[in-house]
Parts: sequence; C-alpha cells; structure tokens
Amino acid sequence: MAWNEPGGGNDKDPWNSNKDGGPPDLDEAYKKLQEKLAGLFGGGGSKGGSGSGAPELSGSVIVLVLLIIAAIWGAMGIYQVDEKDRAVVMRFGKYYQTYGPGLHWNPPMVDNKVIVNVTEERQYPSRGLMLTKDENIVELPLTVQYNIADPKAFVLNVKNPELSLQQASDSALRHVVGSSKLDDVVSIGREKIGVDVQVRLQTYLDNYQTGIQVVKINISEAKPPSEVKDAYDDVIKAREDQERLINEAQAYSNGIIPEARGKAQRIIEEANGYKAKVIVEATGEAMRFENLLGEYQKAPEVTRERLYLDTVEEVMSRSSKVLVDVEGGNNMLYLPLDKLMGQRNEVSGSVSGADVNISDIADEVIKKLRSDQATTRRRETR
Repeated sequence: MAWNEPGGGNDKDPWNSNKDGGPPDLDEAYKKLQEKLAGLFGGGGSKGGSGSGAPELSGSVIVLVLLIIAAIWGAMGIYQVDEKDRAVVMRFGKYYQTYGPGLHWNPPMVDNKVIVNVTEERQYPSRGLMLTKDENIVELPLTVQYNIADPKAFVLNVKNPELSLQQASDSALRHVVGSSKLDDVVSIGREKIGVDVQVRLQTYLDNYQTGIQVVKINISEAKPPSEVKDAYDDVIKAREDQERLINEAQAYSNGIIPEARGKAQRIIEEANGYKAKVIVEATGEAMRFENLLGEYQKAPEVTRERLYLDTVEEVMSRSSKVLVDVEGGNNMLYLPLDKLMGQRNEVSGSVSGADVNISDIADEVIKKLRSDQATTRRRETR
C-alpha cells in the first residue's frame, strides 16, 4: 500500500520525521547547533538542552570568530610596491587604479592586482633567414631591448604582449630587409637597418597599444648563406680595399691641391708684379722720351752728341775690346779697353774696374779717333 493511500496513516511519510505528525522543529535544531558550538569552545551547555548562559556564550564566540576572520581578511589585502614596480589594480574584473611605490591595501577577493616591473630593460633575441630586395637570402640575428612604459596597457590591452612583440619585431625586420639589397644588409647598411626596424616596430606596438617602449635594436652580424660565404667574404675584402684606396687618394688630393693652388696663386702674383713693373718702366721710358724730345727740339746738336755718347758708353761698358774702322784709311784701329782700364786703375789706385768712369774712356777714344782722322787728312792734302 502506498504511503499516501487513505487509511494508511502518516507513519510512512518520508518528509515528516516527527512522530507527532507536526512539522520539523527548526528552533530545536538551532539550539542544538549552538550547544555544539558552545561545547566546542568550552561552553557549559547540556546535551538534552541548554543552560541559561549558553546563548550568551555562543553569541560572543561568533562575534570573536567574525573579528578574527575580518582581521585575517584585512591583513591579506596589505602589500608593498617596490620602486621599480607598478601595481595595476582591477576591482571585480574592471580596471580601478595604478599604484606607485609604497605600502597599499586593497580588499582581498574584491580587487585583483598585477605587479609590473617598469624599470627593467628586457631583451628578446631573434634569428632567421629572410629574402632581400635583390632576391638573395640572408641570415640576420637581432636583439630587441625594451621596457614597460604603460603598465595598464601592458596588462589589459593585449592578452600576451610579449608574444605580440616577437611577432611584430619579426614582421618589421622582414619588411626592412625585404626593402634593402644584400650588400647593404651584410656590410655598410646594418646600422640604418637597425634604426628603421626600431621605428617600424615601435609604430606596430603603439598601434596595438601594448605599452611597450623599444629602447634599441642590436644587429650583431649579417651573414649570407653558407654556400656563398667565401665569395661574399672576398666581396667584403674588395670593398674594404676600395674604401682604403679612396681614403688614400682623398688624402693625396687634400695634400696636392692646396699646394698647386698656392703655386698658381704665386705665379699669378708674380705675373701681376711683372705686369705692373713693365707698365711702370714703359711709362717712365715714354715720359723720358717726351722730355728728351723737348730738349732735342731746343738743341739738336748737343742732344744728338749726348745720345751718341750715352750709347757708346752703354755698348762699351759690356765689351773689353773695340775695333774702330778709320774713315778714309785701310787700317783698323784696335782699342784694348781692358788694358786701358787696368792702367787707369793703377794710376788712380782704384781697386775695381767697375769704379772707372766710362764717359772719360769714351772721351779719350773720341779724341784719339779725331786726332787720327786729322793726321790722315793732312797726309792726303800733301
């Protein structure tokens, strides 16, 4: 027979454990729980019922337990942030605040904090084969030095910012190398490639809002494939020799060009001086000729004779022997001027023949010529 059939009674009701047929006594169950707690913490309650002091003792214990739990809970929320760190705090999963260095407190199980080191300079090494602009394969290792500039963005904006950094650095490096020739990558263009990669990588990270600041890109070396390494070593050596020869030629050029310019300037200055000298001398000769012309017009005979004497003096000053053809005779007159000058020096006691007056010698020669000419005429008259 089922428990709920008529006439069966309520003894078989599974929801009613009270034999009297009434509902369960919740107050009695609560009192029993208080008695157990009081007995656990040293209370004096009895098993069948509770004494007069049992409820008060149970309430004090509960308050004490709650205070202890509250103290433990509060102590769990105290933490310290170092000088090199920043604390990103999220309350109920939403960003709340970023704390700097010092002692802080946040409600445990309410706030969640993430400590981020913002002063440490981190590194990410990378290496790989990539294709250059002239369709050559090059192996290029690099090291990315970076730090955390924005801890909030580093924690919240990207799920894995360091993985994003790795992927962005590989992308930036391949883009820059793919726009460069192999010779530039292997030899002279590594520094420029490092700068270009840093600029492009920082642009990618700023677009992703990762909070990462790239400090420097270090490219230690760039190697061609091992199959052609020897050939590229020869190319690099030849390029170094070319640079050395260019530097030597430039040094020689820097030394010879100023010297040639100085010589050219000296020649120009000498030519200008000679030009000025010739002009001045020509001007003086012209003025002297004009003055001589005026004197000649005043006294032609005297001026003519004086010009003749000056000319003879100038000619004879450069000659030590003179041959004179006597007019009307067949004899040639020989004048040893050097001996005449020597005799004159002995008489006058002069040390040097340069001190002898040529005009006096010329006068004596003229007198001698005139005397010989007069003697010849007398003979012809007879």
